[in-house]
Amino acid sequence: MELTVLRGATAAVPARRCRGPSELCFALPPARLRHPLPREEQQQQGGRRRRRGVRVVAAISEELPRLASPGIKGGAGGERRSSREKVALRAALTVRRKQKEDIKEAVAGHLDALWDMVGRNVVLELISTKIHPRTKKPMQSGRVSIKDWCQKRGAKGEHVVYTAEFKVDADFGEPGAITVANRHNREFFLESIVVEGGELPCGPVHFACHSWVQSTRELPTKRVFFSNKPYLPSETPPGLRELREKELKDLRGDGTGVRKLSDRIYDYATYNDLGNPDRGKEFIRPILGGEKIPYPRRCRTGRPPTDTYMLAESRVEKPHPIYVPRDEAFEELKQGAFSSGRLRAVLHTLIPSLIASISAETHNFKGFHHVDNLYKEGLRLKLGLQEHLFQKIPLVQKIQESSEGMLRYDTPSILSKDKFAWLRDDLFARQAVAGINPVNIERLQVFPPVSKLDPAIYGPPESSVTEAHIAGHLNGLTVQQAMDDAKLFIMDYHDVYLPFLDRINAIEGRKAYATRTIFFLTQAGTLKPIAIELSLPPTQPGEPRPSKVMTPPCDATSNWLWMLAKAHVSSNDAGVHQLVNHWLRTHATMEPFILAAHRHLSAMHPIFKLLHPHMRYTLEINALARQSLINADGVIESCFTPGPVSGEISAAYYRNHWRFDLEGLPSDLIRRGVAVEDAMQPHGVRLLIDDYPYANDGLLLWSAIRSWVESYVQLYYPDARTVQSDIELQGWYLESIHVGHGDLRHEPWWPPLSTPADLASILTTLVWLASAQHAALNFGQYPLGGYVPNRPPLMRRLLPDLERDSAEYAAFLADPHGFFLNAMPGVLEATKFMAVVDTLSTHSPDEEYLGEGRDEGGVPWTADEEAVAAHSMFAADVRSAEEIIERRNADHSRKNRCGAGVLPYELLAPSSPPGVTCRGVPNSISI
Repeated sequence: MELTVLRGATAAVPARRCRGPSELCFALPPARLRHPLPREEQQQQGGRRRRRGVRVVAAISEELPRLASPGIKGGAGGERRSSREKVALRAALTVRRKQKEDIKEAVAGHLDALWDMVGRNVVLELISTKIHPRTKKPMQSGRVSIKDWCQKRGAKGEHVVYTAEFKVDADFGEPGAITVANRHNREFFLESIVVEGGELPCGPVHFACHSWVQSTRELPTKRVFFSNKPYLPSETPPGLRELREKELKDLRGDGTGVRKLSDRIYDYATYNDLGNPDRGKEFIRPILGGEKIPYPRRCRTGRPPTDTYMLAESRVEKPHPIYVPRDEAFEELKQGAFSSGRLRAVLHTLIPSLIASISAETHNFKGFHHVDNLYKEGLRLKLGLQEHLFQKIPLVQKIQESSEGMLRYDTPSILSKDKFAWLRDDLFARQAVAGINPVNIERLQVFPPVSKLDPAIYGPPESSVTEAHIAGHLNGLTVQQAMDDAKLFIMDYHDVYLPFLDRINAIEGRKAYATRTIFFLTQAGTLKPIAIELSLPPTQPGEPRPSKVMTPPCDATSNWLWMLAKAHVSSNDAGVHQLVNHWLRTHATMEPFILAAHRHLSAMHPIFKLLHPHMRYTLEINALARQSLINADGVIESCFTPGPVSGEISAAYYRNHWRFDLEGLPSDLIRRGVAVEDAMQPHGVRLLIDDYPYANDGLLLWSAIRSWVESYVQLYYPDARTVQSDIELQGWYLESIHVGHGDLRHEPWWPPLSTPADLASILTTLVWLASAQHAALNFGQYPLGGYVPNRPPLMRRLLPDLERDSAEYAAFLADPHGFFLNAMPGVLEATKFMAVVDTLSTHSPDEEYLGEGRDEGGVPWTADEEAVAAHSMFAADVRSAEEIIERRNADHSRKNRCGAGVLPYELLAPSSPPGVTCRGVPNSISI
């Protein structure tokens, strides 16, 4: 009789696999012996290994009488063969390796390979879609290990394919899930698994994993991955039901404890981590979220409270990472691109900061040529600094010499075709429909405009703009005729800013108005500004507001005043764009839907598969924003007019104006009065500004998204009953509203989720917000907003007023050029702002764009061929939209996107190479 010792069991038990009746199989713990281990080899081992072999032999000797008893395979009483026939299945696992490993990671990798050799390896187990007829438990394959991890340690390339072999019963059925236990010391990134074998009636089974698998030392439970075959909850195969529920329960967590970076738990918290009260009273910020200040919820981290304020969560400062569920973190390519952008930002702001710290002089721009030098020359010319300052700072000298390329700014696109376009009214107006904030222009339907603020506090609601101010700019029409003909439009930031102006204007170096700008739609289809109202709060509650109305200039003095008024409007616009339209209406309001999707929709749910590419990286970029952008003294507060009241302005809009049912593009256009419903039009609406590039192109993508979502939903939800009975779907939507947006849960405008049409409408809005809407608001920030005089993020001076300050007015008359530049941000604020928006406008190399192929790691994203075909149609629609956009940009009748010195509008052109391109529509809010 041949003796074979197998590893893999935790106690000495008869092994299941033997080569024949003459071989006695015996199992021992995996770290002790390798399989097989002949007695001759034991005799050759010395020292500690020899003693271990003696113990093994003794243990075997003790077990031989039992193993030789009748009925045991190989015993003297005969052999009992299994009545079940076995079939072989093979699993191929694709693991993505880091391309750049530090020494610590490289050593850990070698240690894992060594551990793998002695049995601490990666263990897999297949789970069938069937249950065992006798035990009523899911049929399982038994555990097997990856065979070739150690041998492929030195393999070249980003992806490494490992193999494992299973023996399963012939009636095992279709593998529906696979568990993975990583018994190495460090995590690895598992892209996909393919299981195949000649006996599988369904053909190869694909598992799109795309996930970090933690060591069992970090996460003792096994990871579960489901095949790419979608199932509604009611259709879940019996063998997968328990696993489906358990996986969702694990992802929800129990709402307690501090989250580790390796965790995969999705939960909610308020925005109570923006302030830093331990740093000082000036860094205290209100908690956003709750009855007092309604706001969406963000991902919970469980960090302890601050020392000085128990309701505020303690901060995690750079370079330490802030928690997001492990699979939400940036992947290596994205992290590299983002880190490179942050390095550029640091270099761009470090030098001005150092100069400011050693020099009492306030570094303002001395002329427009100094602004231009930011893009053309080296650091010295950028700042207009003298040579002796550099001699005082050796570090600056070294950075200057070694990083000259990184210390230059790229020329913004806004200057590329017409360097002086920003001075003209036509560009100022064109930015309202084809700029980086094209979502605030409204049709003027009441004249004079009226405030909705409390008149007992803010004075009479009527605007100071009268018909006399604008009558001469209406081409012979009266104001009423112009409104009736849909010729008057407005950008109204009055109510957004007025409640906060006293606090803003009390900040050193900040001055702002609450602005209204009225535009007239010309026969050429372009807009022209005809009045700007600049308001300040009343000196006493209820008194009339101090305000002035500026109209297009007629002489040199009024031209400079008009330029200053436009700069204040642009500053208002920049703040609303960043705090409301960009951050709140895309980033913040999407996060609760993403959290709820992971908590309630299984990975095998068809709606999760639809939403999955549109949730990528959003939680990570939002966490980074809380850490560096929207926090107290962060970039937004430092660089934009609202400063420390930024969060409150964002929250005020959420409380008073945000409505999910109006966030879809057609509904938003109708709400703002720039479109009307028209069933005869291709997209169901008719624009009142024919040449409105954002709306024109946006409707193309909206329709493509809507068609794709509707066709996909119809595959799984043929009627209302299937929607209403889907417990995961209803749980997702209910929690999104009642927890994620819980402060507004009682609002009557929340859309119902009762029919396939309801579901398609909700999903279309979410996909639109995550993809096209965010792209339109984000990727033009540097190309269209990086030239500070055109779009100052903050202003430091009010308009000169002869009655208020005669000396200041005299200085303005003597040097209007200098007055204008001194009203702009200084060098430090400007360079910091430019560096950050440059990073935020950058596409990473691993960007995934709308309509592109969705296969993950070479594995189809779904096994449903009808769904794949529907997505192919969607991809064709997106390509068609891009071709139409290209033709529009060459159409000279469209003067808002084509003409002498006019930039084409490409922010909604779907494709893009990496970098700052002012185009491209990623699937998700990824930056």
